[in-house]
Parts: sequence; structure tokens; C-alpha cells
Amino acid sequence: MQTIYAMHQSGSDNLEKQEKFLTASLENILDLYLIMLSTLTEIRKKEIDYIEISKKKHLATPEERNPNLRFINNPIFNGLEESNSFSIALENRKINNWQINDDTILMLLQVVKQSELYVNYMAKKTVTFEEERFFIADLFSDIIAPNEKLYSYLEDFKLTWVDDIPVVNTQILKQLKQFSKEEDFRIAPLYKDIEDRDFASSLFRKTVLNEDKLTKEFVDKTPNWDLERIAELDTIILKMAICEFLNFPSIPVKVTINEYLELAKEYSTPKSSIFINGILDNLVKDFQANNKIKKSGRGLI
Repeated sequence: MQTIYAMHQSGSDNLEKQEKFLTASLENILDLYLIMLSTLTEIRKKEIDYIEISKKKHLATPEERNPNLRFINNPIFNGLEESNSFSIALENRKINNWQINDDTILMLLQVVKQSELYVNYMAKKTVTFEEERFFIADLFSDIIAPNEKLYSYLEDFKLTWVDDIPVVNTQILKQLKQFSKEEDFRIAPLYKDIEDRDFASSLFRKTVLNEDKLTKEFVDKTPNWDLERIAELDTIILKMAICEFLNFPSIPVKVTINEYLELAKEYSTPKSSIFINGILDNLVKDFQANNKIKKSGRGLI
């Protein structure tokens, strides 16, 4: 949707250039995922450095000479550090953000150690693996992910990440909650399969190359609206939804409608979702009556 909107705004008709930008934006989600996940391992490394420096102080306190190591020995931290999948991905994607900007990690570590979550965790006499796991999950969801300075850094680093941050954080939190001491941690794949990988490019191309045809499908369904009066994002959303109805047999009609209504609520005008819902409902009835929608497999559900 955003790529098509950008094409309209720029007046560009360079399909290949825009498709490359779309593909690159999707690939960059993996970098965001790795950067967010590595905040955990880098925070641990900074705490290890702090402990070692404190031990060597000339007038070190008893607590500094014999520190509580529960935080840095957390098995989830260790599992991430020992994950070949994680380390290879960081190397392959050349993720070194926190080595270059370690002030962000130092800031996060300070916020963590001042939190009630950390204080209570460190004060416990004993902890189970489940408690260790949920501590890290809560640390990520309650302290790291919502941090405004971290968010600002990510936004400044790559503007296209603004919409991807919630998706990435949800995936990481899911993995942390499911962390197992019996299995090695593995990086989540960017795509489920080849079909998933090709979907965005296919939807983009089929929408852009058939915009006039797709527009004709809904223009007569808006008798009280001139096409010029309809918000541009709304027309793009309608065309993409119609494209899915007619060209993607594995996607159920209800799924398409729900997805595009969410896009309208998030990005378009306050009344857009109601307007789009009405148009799509009428179109589906017409398409089904004329046997234009042909769904198969999971698309039948």
C-alpha cells in the first residue's frame, strides 16, 4: 500500500525500481528483528563489563567484590549467546548497531537496573527456569520495547521501520515466552515459504498493472462520491482488496476484508473503514453472483 502510494505521489512509473524498494523494505525487517533481539545480549555484556570494573576498584565494597550474578547468568541470555542461528544471522546481516551506539545500551541497562522488575528478580532466594524465562520476556515487553529513546533511535535509523516495530516486538516476545532449555534458539524466518515471499511482489504488480481495470470494479458502486473526492489511500486499499478477491484464490474473502479494514483504520480517514467496508461487501455479493470469485484450498474457509 505504501509503495503504491509513493508511486502515485512521485508520479513514477518505474515498476522495477519501486518493486526493488518494496523487497528491500521487507528484507530490512530482519535487520530490525536482529537489532531488537540483540539489545538483550548487549545489555548483558555491558553489565558483565560493569561488574568486572567494579571488582577492580581500589575501594570496592563487599557487594562489588562478590556481586549477585543472577542477571548475567540468566539461562535465556546464555541461550541467545550460544545460538549459532543468532550469531550467524548477526554476522551475515552485519548488525553492529550497538557496538557503534553503545550509549543506547548503557541507557537501557540503567533503566533496567532501576526497575522494580529487576530489583524483585535479583532479591529472590531462588528462581525456576520458568521464572527466569518470564523475567526476560517481561524485561523486553515492559522496559526495552516501550523505551522512547530506543524507538527514536530506530525511527531515525530507518524511517520505514516505524510500522514494523510492533510486528517484530510481538514475534520476539512470543519466542522469549516459548524459550526452551532443551532446544537451541533459532532465528525466526522472514517468510513462511516461497509463496509467502513472493506474495508482496505479486500483489504489488497485479495491482499496479491493472489499476484502471480495478478502479472500474468499484467506481459504479460509489454513486454519491466522485472519484476525485475519495481519499487516495482509500482508492489504493480498494484496488488492492479487489485484486486479492480476483487473483489470489488461497486467501479467504473475510481475511481480505478484515486486513484492508485494519489498514484503513490505521492509515486513512476516520470514516474510511466504514466506507470501504460498504463497498467491499457490495462487491463481494456481485462477484459471487457472477462467479467472478474463485477460491480454493484455505481460501474456501
